[in-house]
Amino acid sequence: MTNTMRTLFSLFALLAALLGPASTLAAPDYLSFATEDEANSTEIFSKASPAVVYVTNKALRRDFFSLDIHEIPRGSGSGFVWDDSGLIVTNFHVIAGAHRLTVTLQDQSEHDAEVVGIAPEKDLAVLRITDPPKDLVTLPLGDSSELTVGRKVLAIGNPFGLDTTLTTGVVSALGREIKAPSNRTIRGVIQTDAAINPGNSGGPLLNSLGQLVGVNTAIYSPSGASAGIGFAIPVNTVRDVVPQLIAYGRMQRPVMGLELASDRWIRRYRIDGVPVVRVFPGLPAAEAGISGAYRNSRGEVVLGDIITRIDDREIDSNDDFLSVLEKHQPGDRLEVELRRGRDTRSATVVLTEPQ
Repeated sequence: MTNTMRTLFSLFALLAALLGPASTLAAPDYLSFATEDEANSTEIFSKASPAVVYVTNKALRRDFFSLDIHEIPRGSGSGFVWDDSGLIVTNFHVIAGAHRLTVTLQDQSEHDAEVVGIAPEKDLAVLRITDPPKDLVTLPLGDSSELTVGRKVLAIGNPFGLDTTLTTGVVSALGREIKAPSNRTIRGVIQTDAAINPGNSGGPLLNSLGQLVGVNTAIYSPSGASAGIGFAIPVNTVRDVVPQLIAYGRMQRPVMGLELASDRWIRRYRIDGVPVVRVFPGLPAAEAGISGAYRNSRGEVVLGDIITRIDDREIDSNDDFLSVLEKHQPGDRLEVELRRGRDTRSATVVLTEPQ
């Protein structure tokens, strides 16, 4: 036996003595080598991913040659389980124009879904799985008002049809504004650099506690792929809108009881404020003495009252007007500033429930 071999046997004997006769070498725990941040991301993904679903939008198309009707995929996106009864939250633009909707869960089981409610003005929609399985996983709700720039966020979705994908980043900015499919402005939007690509729409944005803080909805990118600027609807908006969609199918906002001129007409004639076209009898605007447009003896349209301000906010468009109403409840009193010709006045309007 050579000196080298004797040395190796001595080292093995020493190692065996240190470990003891009953000891065995265990397989390495790779998670123990992860950083604290990596372990946090792994834990959140493992707990939250079962709540994330894949939404497929199928439409009907007529074949150009045979004239037969075929069902074809129109688009897809993500969503997440809202409660264990099978309610799913996603983006409105994911399900718009669908003939049939299917929801695929993490176990790859596919389920038909029906629309419960839509809010195009907030780009949100609620679906219901028609045959919900038991033990659906839901996400805890966070508070988007507690977010600050630099906080870690995680996005889970199905970008480009690749199921259950995780991306991470930070809150890049708060209070952004984006356009909804209805051309309304969504305010208070979260900006993040977590990669959000086509297919991520409707998926959850989570904080480092695994709580839902937003619904991924859009990206800003000339190429159509992630360029480090993604947007999410804050969970506080979702928390307010979703119960209305479940209960009524639409967002419920209090009303004044009037009809306004269109934004296109306002821009065309360069009017400051929003003209009142018609006032409905017996509703708050009429009771407050607000008047709409009318025709004079020569058949010409004469403007009535023009709304220029409500409380402390200037009103320059229908979007401004509706955004104010969405912040109030029936019974709230609003101070409305009006202009007619060169005269200005104010009126107190008590909001009422939608008719």
